[in-house]
Amino acid sequence: MHSVTFKKRQKRLRRLTATAIEQYQMIDNDDKIMVCLSGGKDSYVMLDMLLRLQQVAPVQFELLAVNLNQMQPGFDAAILPDFLQQLGVPYRIISEDTYSIVTDKIAAGKTMCSLCSRLRRGIIYRFAEENQCTKIALGHHKDDILETFFLNIFFTGSLKTMPPKLRSDNGKHVVIRPLALCDEKDLARYAEAMQFPVIPCNLCGSQENLQRKMIKQMLNEWEKDYPNRKNTIFKALSNAAPSHLLDVNWFDFAGLNNGKTAATDKSWLLPSHKAATLSSPSHLEDSQEKPLIFRP
Repeated sequence: MHSVTFKKRQKRLRRLTATAIEQYQMIDNDDKIMVCLSGGKDSYVMLDMLLRLQQVAPVQFELLAVNLNQMQPGFDAAILPDFLQQLGVPYRIISEDTYSIVTDKIAAGKTMCSLCSRLRRGIIYRFAEENQCTKIALGHHKDDILETFFLNIFFTGSLKTMPPKLRSDNGKHVVIRPLALCDEKDLARYAEAMQFPVIPCNLCGSQENLQRKMIKQMLNEWEKDYPNRKNTIFKALSNAAPSHLLDVNWFDFAGLNNGKTAATDKSWLLPSHKAATLSSPSHLEDSQEKPLIFRP
């Protein structure tokens, strides 16, 4: 028997997942969604949420759970197949020895995440294309999005993060992040209560002083000193004002003139972004096509 606290957390996670899917229009009718399972807490919860939504969503979609076995020493290859068979979920296990490649190319003690991520992405994209998957679902959550935002600011000098929905550079794949609005602490507690068989990552999980860990610590300290700061920053990511930033590629500063207001003058938008603005979720009320309504 689950506690009242568990049921509230489950309801909150289902609501936030449904809200993210609806807000960013992640799922369409007849989609075949490749659910990427790493064996970590986040991907387990994502699969759980999508299975529930599959039962109540106003559209029909197919789920295919996929795990990439990177041949890491000590990895128990039986855990995920056993779990998925008991769950009755269609699944595939991809075995690729990326571990040997990463450890051969990266010197001992150096961060392996970047190369490992690139290798995984290539394998996942190839599998999705070969198996006619229309969407690729990843288990990144709100904290991942915030951390990536600051990583890009501090280390690459760019103002970007993990978007809830992303088209690959070659245009062939659409990546979705159904847990984009969910807090990591809720996911951890839910996964523990559900007793998901979490598999630790022995490749990079033990590496210390990673940039992401430093950013996580910074955000947690901010949150401790100023409660709700992370939510405020996250809200800012969906409340951007290009005219109050410095990027001349996104705002036509030269085109600003006296005598007009923001409500009447849209000339500042560059042509490539006028069309994007008109087709964005905030303008759906002007379109004949209404968003799908997902309910937990």
